[in-house]
Amino acid sequence: MRGMSPGMKNVWLEGLGEWSWPGRGGAAVEALPPSWVPAFPPRLASVPAVPAGAESWQPQRTIPRRLATGALLSGLAVACAALSLTGPVRLLDIVGVRTGAHTLAPLSQPDPGGVAAVSLPTLVAVSHDAAGSSIDAASYTSHALGGHGSFLVYLPPGYASTTRHYPVLYLLHGNDQPATAFLEIGLQDELDRLIARHAIPPLVAVMIEGGQGADNWRNIDGLNYESYVIEAQELVDRMLPTLAGRDERAIAGDSMGGYGAMNVALDHPDRFAVVESWLGFFNGLEGQLHADRPLLSRLGLHAFLYGGESDDIANPSENAPFAAALRMAGATAHSAVYPGGHSLETIQAHLGSMLVFAGRALSPTSRRSSDATAHAAAARAAG
Repeated sequence: MRGMSPGMKNVWLEGLGEWSWPGRGGAAVEALPPSWVPAFPPRLASVPAVPAGAESWQPQRTIPRRLATGALLSGLAVACAALSLTGPVRLLDIVGVRTGAHTLAPLSQPDPGGVAAVSLPTLVAVSHDAAGSSIDAASYTSHALGGHGSFLVYLPPGYASTTRHYPVLYLLHGNDQPATAFLEIGLQDELDRLIARHAIPPLVAVMIEGGQGADNWRNIDGLNYESYVIEAQELVDRMLPTLAGRDERAIAGDSMGGYGAMNVALDHPDRFAVVESWLGFFNGLEGQLHADRPLLSRLGLHAFLYGGESDDIANPSENAPFAAALRMAGATAHSAVYPGGHSLETIQAHLGSMLVFAGRALSPTSRRSSDATAHAAAARAAG
């Protein structure tokens, strides 16, 4: 996979029952994830010691520091800046606009943030690639933030020529990152490749743009970034042909966004069926998890949590016990610690695996739709 050296190892640290860390006395318990999750040869390596037993787990660290982001993608930076300054109408003659021929869906959930009053933003096409996918941008006045809101959207190959509906993956970036960070590490290419191989169903990916006050994507100190995420989810379901149900939604994020994804998923268990935390942390979420037990035992939740072996910002020792706590609450949860530190390079190295986990964990509805489309295409080709 891109970004991995030939000798790089994959360190899996949790099982479905008891677990222990390498070097912590006795043989370490090693359990691989489902067979459809791409994995490098499993080799255990030395990692920091952690408390014995998931039940005694306590968070080890507070708010993470910065992740390096690299240079912004120039085309997206220009388009997003234009959106924020002039609004989408002024861009019509420059990049073209998606009209959305489908009927707008009603709100799929109660509307705590007043999203029904938000004017639907216009999706502005920013770029296309050779595989047929595109990146679009949306800018609007956010009720939740009381100011500017925006997000980027990955639309899969064939989007413009089909009437199908799509599952959605929502992505929350880390501290001081832009939403374009996911594109910088190859999100579009990875999704194109996995969809073309039928490793995952075609899906829409929404990269929500946070800000300096995102503070782990929480509602705190008058800044309602958690409500902003839900607002964006509601808008996407009204704007695009989505499979607008819990079982067709996944949420993931890195670092601060990893905390935010888990926080949003636990605060809104009726909205997301899949959650992933990449180099994230879980401070103070045990109360939410305990409160969710009745719903998770009934609805289920697919979760994947991973840390970096040499991460000195988000303690990797938190992932396995929190995954165990999720399982105790009724979720299907996996965790891992990979070689690497708190960087976009570590996230890039495992991006494909995490996209496969999210895509395959989405509901059978989306998988059946993908399979039916593939069979129809094969029949036409044979025809």
